[in-house]
Formats: sequence, C-alpha cells, structure tokens
Amino acid sequence: MIKPYLMFDRSCEEAFKLYEEAFGGEIIEFQKYGDMPPNPNFPVAEEDKSLVLHAQLKLAENGYIMGSDSQREQTSGDNFAISVELNSEEKALHAWNLLKEEGHVHMDLQATFFAKLHGSVKDKYGHTWMFTVM
Repeated sequence: MIKPYLMFDRSCEEAFKLYEEAFGGEIIEFQKYGDMPPNPNFPVAEEDKSLVLHAQLKLAENGYIMGSDSQREQTSGDNFAISVELNSEEKALHAWNLLKEEGHVHMDLQATFFAKLHGSVKDKYGHTWMFTVM
C-alpha cells in the first residue's frame, strides 16, 4: 500500500488535529519520540520527547495520511515522502536497491522496534521513499 507521508517542523500534532476535523477522519495512530525505547544511536533531547514520531489519519472517504515531526530541517517541497508498506522483505530489498542507486540514503533499511525493516531513501529524481516491512 502506498500512502503520503508529511514531515513537519514541530507542528505535526496540531496539523493532524486540523486534518482530522477538516476531512472527517480519525487519528488511528499517534506515537511520540518519548515513547521510543532508549537508543544510544538515536538520542532524543528532553524537549523533543513530546514531538510526534508517527501519526496516521484514516480519512472518512477513503485513504490515509501519515506524518511526523522531522529531526531534519524541512523546506517547502521537501517535506513529504511516499510511504511504501510491503509484507515481503525480498520485494522491499529489490525496490530499495534500485531506488538508492545514484540516490541518497536518509536511513538505512534495517530492523526497528516497530517493523522487520524500515528505511528512507531519496531517489536520483529527488523523491523520498519510506519503506516499511511489517
């Protein structure tokens, strides 16, 4: 399944509450950075623990919007990604390897506390793809 993924600069929670009201949807997932297990490779400052790590809004009509507060500075036009959710590690690795050629890896495709594999890559055309294998 492919879903738009929006990145925010400290305003994800506020935006998703607005989108929920605007589209008659329902926020079905809201995780904060402070909910993550401690990880020395990914330290979270105390003032960032209340920021949104991951949010998902189910739209009333059809579809989903996902988003988070990014730890990278966001600029207009570079504040979204295409989220690809797959159930096959083999299919994910195939697509990942093709898209990372001449691209830029933001986060290596790796096991995380919430998925078998997760990663983010900007392809050579400038589009960011987020992969998640459950």
